[in-house]
Amino acid sequence: MKSMGKVHFPLSIVLFLLKNMNPFENLNLPVVAAPMFLISGPELVTECCKNGIVGTFPALNQRTTEGFEEWLIQIKENLSQFEAETGKKAAPFGVNLIVHNTNPRIMPDLQMIVKHKVPLVITSLGAVSELVEAVHSYGGLVFHDVIKKRHAEKAAEAGVDGLILVSAGAGGHAGTLNPIPFIAEVRSFFKKTILLSGSMSNGRDIAAAMQMGADLAYMGTRFINTTEAHVDKGYQQMIIESGTTDIVYTAAVSGVYANFMTKSLENAGIPKEMWSGAAKIDFGKELDASQAEAKAWKTLWSAGQGVATIEDVLPVADLVKRMKSEFREAIEEQYKLLEKY
Repeated sequence: MKSMGKVHFPLSIVLFLLKNMNPFENLNLPVVAAPMFLISGPELVTECCKNGIVGTFPALNQRTTEGFEEWLIQIKENLSQFEAETGKKAAPFGVNLIVHNTNPRIMPDLQMIVKHKVPLVITSLGAVSELVEAVHSYGGLVFHDVIKKRHAEKAAEAGVDGLILVSAGAGGHAGTLNPIPFIAEVRSFFKKTILLSGSMSNGRDIAAAMQMGADLAYMGTRFINTTEAHVDKGYQQMIIESGTTDIVYTAAVSGVYANFMTKSLENAGIPKEMWSGAAKIDFGKELDASQAEAKAWKTLWSAGQGVATIEDVLPVADLVKRMKSEFREAIEEQYKLLEKY
C-alpha cells in the first residue's frame, strides 16, 4: 500500500477540531467543584484548576458585571502564570449563569463570558438554545443542571453539552430522585456528558458515580470545607459536626426546596414546625434579586448529606491528593471482584 504522505486540512476544519476537543480529557480526577453561592471565588477556582479538577463560581458572587469581569481576568491571569511557571496544563474553569427573569444580568454577564471565552458555562433554571449557541461560537461548553427527566429532555433539545443530574441529598437546590435510576433514565436518550451531583465527599464516592454511569462527579459541600472557600469558620465546623439526619429539605427559606443544616435553621429562629411549609418567593425588586437571595443564604447554611463523611478543613491541594488516592483504591478493589465473580 502506498503511503498517503502528509494530509493538509483546511483551516476551517482545524478550527472545528480545536473547538471540539474535550477539555476534560486531562483531568487529575473526574471532578467538577460546583459553583456555590457566596462561597466560590477566584482563590477556590484557581486552586481547583491548578490541581487538575474543574473549578467554577456563580457570576452573581460578584455584585456587578464589572466585578464579574475582574474575576474572570484574575482567574485567567493566575492560571496562565501557573502554566508558564510549571509547564503543566491547568484544568478548565467554569461560570454558573442563572437563566431566569429575576436575573437582570443575564445578557451583560453572557457578553463577558463570550468576550473572555469561558471554557465551561453552567446554566440553572432555564436551558436556552440562543445562550448555548453564543457559548458554542467560541468553542465553549454548556452544562445544565436538572432534577428530573423532563428538565433533562428540554435541556437536550436546547443543545447543551452536558447534564448535571442533581439527585437526592445534594446541597443547595437539590432534587429528590435516587441517582441510580436517574442516571440510567437520562442516559437512555442523552449520549453526551453526564455529571452526578449529590452526597459525594471522597474518592470512593467519585468511583461510585463512575460505576453508576456518570462521566464526572459534581461536588459542592466537600469544597465548603477547604481553606480557599469564602466561608465562615462556624459554617465549616457545623459541617464537621453534622450527619445525614442533620440535613433538612425545605422550602421554608425562599419558597424553593433546598437542603439546609438543621442547626443553622434553628439558630436563625426557624423552628421545626416551619420546615414543612413553603414561603412565597419574594426577592424584592428585580434589581435587588441577588442581594435579597444573598441575605437569606448568608445566615442560613446549606449543605448536602455528604456532611456525614466530612471531618476536616483542608487546602484544595491536599484534598485532591487524598481523593485521588481514595479513588484509585476504590477502583482497584472493584477490579479484584473480577477474580471472584
